[in-house]
Amino acid sequence: MIKEFALGILGLGVMGRSLAKNFARNGYEPIGYDISPKLPDDFNLKVSSSVEELVQQLGTPRVLLLMVPAGDPVDKAVASLLPHLEDGDIIIDGGNSFFMDTNRRVEDLADKGIHFIGMGVSGGEQGALWGPSLMPGGTEVAWKSLQPMLEAIAAKTDSGEPCVDWMGRGGAGHYVKMVHNGIEYGDMQLIAEAYDLMHRGAGISNAECAEIFEAWNERELSSYLIEITGKILKRKDDLTDGYLVDVILDEAAQKGTGKWTSQSALDVAAPIPTIDAAVESRFISALKDERVIASKHLGGAKSFDGDKNHLVTILEDALFASKVTSYAQGIRLLQMASKEFDWGLEISRIVRVWRAGCIIRAELLADIVEAYDRKSDLLNLMLDDMFRKAIISREDAWREVIQTAVGLGIPMMATGDALAYFDAFRSKVLPTNLTQAQRDYFGAHTYHRTDREGVFHTQWV
Repeated sequence: MIKEFALGILGLGVMGRSLAKNFARNGYEPIGYDISPKLPDDFNLKVSSSVEELVQQLGTPRVLLLMVPAGDPVDKAVASLLPHLEDGDIIIDGGNSFFMDTNRRVEDLADKGIHFIGMGVSGGEQGALWGPSLMPGGTEVAWKSLQPMLEAIAAKTDSGEPCVDWMGRGGAGHYVKMVHNGIEYGDMQLIAEAYDLMHRGAGISNAECAEIFEAWNERELSSYLIEITGKILKRKDDLTDGYLVDVILDEAAQKGTGKWTSQSALDVAAPIPTIDAAVESRFISALKDERVIASKHLGGAKSFDGDKNHLVTILEDALFASKVTSYAQGIRLLQMASKEFDWGLEISRIVRVWRAGCIIRAELLADIVEAYDRKSDLLNLMLDDMFRKAIISREDAWREVIQTAVGLGIPMMATGDALAYFDAFRSKVLPTNLTQAQRDYFGAHTYHRTDREGVFHTQWV
């Protein structure tokens, strides 16, 4: 049998098909397989009838890309491949797998002579088709083999740099993608809160809000998410005379990567309150029936009667400051996890990969890259001189926005937690001296003193 295909793709859902077309367009002809194929008529790439047939038509080392749901389906797909593979073959998991599962698979397959790559893929269907942001981790020797292929299909920056790089050993690639998604959660929630304060709080129409977001996208807030927000708010509903956004149920779903980010942050003791608030806001949104009942008994938000133009101006500053603070939290989590798992993550390389193709792509990322190029071990993004000045110059506006929202009863959980993180991080002294005294009082947990060395305990009663 002639071995004519560059890679095999297992899983031909939307993302698998889009990546297959991307590979083919860039000179890497794929062959696909799906356990229960439901292919559109316009999908004209080769599809195999069995895993064995698919593997037989690949050159060596064989490259197999799994685009299947995370969890048990990945293990089943790997098991189906193993009888047909040889030493040096490469399996790539392109789904949103949990990084600890990827660690396990890398180790298990290494014992069998198979390279395993856990690769984060960001950009959705259009990104997969025309250029995603790719975050591979796992075996470095396998990355070197795959690098030309992945660089060919990856998104490109304006200067032509491919948005793909090796993240690190084991599950590092999937971990970076997980944190990317956590930052994405934070970004989306911060934008939603700004919209809520303008629309529900100040009575600014969808059309006016759309214009505001379009204007913001021309300045420092320029990003994919700000851009699509303006487009969403302008979209009229096909079934009614109103705007589509007004008839979409206010329940935000999730696939788990945001929650994993919060859970992992707890494990490595990294504070990420803005991302946590975004995850919790989705949980609260799911309590629709309870919220409807509560609204009848607990009242609702007040209406804003101040200067709307001023509100929009300070809200732009508050959103930018919150966004920087959210990125600072996500990046610090990456640094702490890198130390915990001995990955050696390089922040500037990671952020470079996010500059195009992915959901959180933004003009801001170029400045973040420069910050970590200047100082690779920067303790916190907010300590970079440029970002420090940017946040401090917006501090008054940030506080005014939160005060306004609190006065109106408009929840801004992520924005408020971003400001609280800023205040806590810059506090030389925190009230946790009292917390530790309480722990010693009821549990004899001891404490340290500020004026002398040693460990102390007080007989409080």
